[in-house]
Amino acid sequence: MKKIFLFLLFTFLFTACGDDCYNKPQPIAFEFVNVDDENLITNGTLTTFTIKDENQSSIPLTTTSDDKVILENVGEYDGVKNYTFYSNVKVFDFSIHSSKFNAGCDGYQINKLTFTGVGIDVTDEQGYYKVVLE
Repeated sequence: MKKIFLFLLFTFLFTACGDDCYNKPQPIAFEFVNVDDENLITNGTLTTFTIKDENQSSIPLTTTSDDKVILENVGEYDGVKNYTFYSNVKVFDFSIHSSKFNAGCDGYQINKLTFTGVGIDVTDEQGYYKVVLE
């Protein structure tokens, strides 16, 4: 009886996990700096900013305690989506390339970001993108 109970318990746990298991893409973070590597939010230069997708829907943004900007709820699709960053300093476009994956759980992963615009320089730092706007 004990073996049957354990078998049913494990069967239930493993099948339930597969049905309810979903991994969101990793968040994307930006740090906006000038050519002297000063954070533009910290020094008061960058005061207003928004990001909109190709359908003109606003993307939720969170500013961290060290004045980086985290994009919320992006990358949950298979393909490429275009975005525009609007601010009092500069406007530029970027795209996010995402794909589905199934590594035990369903989900999406962000494969690549592509930036376009005159006068911006972007470097992929550890855990965030540093964007030079001036």
